[in-house]
Amino acid sequence: MDSAFDQKIISFVGSNEGLWKVSKIETRAGEVLPTVKAIDIHKKNIETDLNEGWVLKAFISNLRYTNREEKTELDKNSKPLGQPEYDRAAFIPLKKSDEWWLLTQDERRKIFEEDSKHIQVSSKYLAYVSRQLHHSRDLGQPFDFLTWFEYSSAHEEQFEELCYTLRKAEEWKYVIRDIDFRMYK
Repeated sequence: MDSAFDQKIISFVGSNEGLWKVSKIETRAGEVLPTVKAIDIHKKNIETDLNEGWVLKAFISNLRYTNREEKTELDKNSKPLGQPEYDRAAFIPLKKSDEWWLLTQDERRKIFEEDSKHIQVSSKYLAYVSRQLHHSRDLGQPFDFLTWFEYSSAHEEQFEELCYTLRKAEEWKYVIRDIDFRMYK
């Protein structure tokens, strides 16, 4: 990797120490990751060998399934990560099936938004939950996406409702690996 791209890498480090303390890990589909006690996020490429734990790498990419109207709506209603009241986080690495990746971009868009209504459903929760999608498939990582959410413990119920709704949508039929980490500060 060249150094300019290397600077865009975000490393999620699961180990025994870190800012976000893991309260629960649930492997919902596919192979497990080693159990860790904490997760840290580094806005750089971390090259390290951990005796215990793991490093997952990704980058923030352009929006791939969102039209202009949806992006405008998301931008208007979204809060950035790191709000002072956010004392909870969720880290959900996901991998989709080869069947998903063999679909064309417009076929994936149809499933993502027209069938599953992913953006429409998630928009209702933007007042309570901040999120960032990270792409890792192009880096040869074991997951396609690394999703990060932050929210207040006062809105834990809304976050659970969001996860439940998205996981029962059409698009989730293509998810073959799904690990759900819940954390607190």
